[in-house]
Amino acid sequence: MARLGMTIPLQNLPLPLHERFVRELEQLGYTDLWTSEAQDLDGFVPLALASQWSKTLRLGCACFPVQTRGPALLAMSAAALALAAPGRFVLGIGSSSEFIVKHQNARPFEKPFQYTRDMARFLRAALRHEKVRHEYESFSVRGFQLRREIPEPPPILVAALRPGMLELAGREADGAILNYVAPEDVPKVIPHVRKFGETKEIAARIYVCPTREPEPVRAVARASIAAYFAVPTYRAHQEWLGNAPLFEAMWERAAAGDWKGARAALSDEAVDRYYIHGPAEYCRERIAAYHAAGVDTPILGLVEEAMDPLEAARLLAPR
Repeated sequence: MARLGMTIPLQNLPLPLHERFVRELEQLGYTDLWTSEAQDLDGFVPLALASQWSKTLRLGCACFPVQTRGPALLAMSAAALALAAPGRFVLGIGSSSEFIVKHQNARPFEKPFQYTRDMARFLRAALRHEKVRHEYESFSVRGFQLRREIPEPPPILVAALRPGMLELAGREADGAILNYVAPEDVPKVIPHVRKFGETKEIAARIYVCPTREPEPVRAVARASIAAYFAVPTYRAHQEWLGNAPLFEAMWERAAAGDWKGARAALSDEAVDRYYIHGPAEYCRERIAAYHAAGVDTPILGLVEEAMDPLEAARLLAPR
């Protein structure tokens, strides 16, 4: 069965009122619920609530930054959710960015590659109920052990962009979480993960809105892409994928501090590459293209500003 995930929480729906939305997603045939951590709610609480509203949906986060929590705290939080939803939790971790780690969470942003690798190794051991006393390259843990065993330790996925982190996801974890890739980009990405096993899972965040009114979607897309792609790691990602010509004018204006101009410099072609919109059947075809390219779990992020999210979820549901 092909997986299809949905991102929660919705921006304009109070968290306690998500129960109806979650239950309807389950009835519509969605297989997954995923959260994120970036200036909204934390990733765990919405999933903990959803674990009690649904008995079948798999729960994940794309992703928990590895340097905003201590290793033991992240392990304990993951253990709690794994016990709340046995066999239905996927632990997504990633390096995040200097902006989030240092400037928003007041923690050093150092050795992101090594820290992500070491956290994956620590979490793997801790969630197997091992007593961890180890000097990792990027941090040390002395004498941590969960008090209770986790009958079904969750798989670990690593958010990754370019070859180094993609290969880390395949070598050290159970797969990778992709962001800002089009179906046409996926064949370049997946081999770096699956060289360590054909069963490695590939999840991908996808931004979509089944509306025939393109401009509200493109306005959201321009703001988001300009902000994300100005981050050096995302710029390098697009350059590696071969998409730089689509974004060079935007980067030039962003470097000059002209954010209004940066957003305006993004062509329709550039934003439509990563924000799917149009008739529902077209959107469904593009989502299917991710599956065809090798993505196991497309994770839909609805453009709520452009369309009622419940209506959109119904239009995009599996058939």
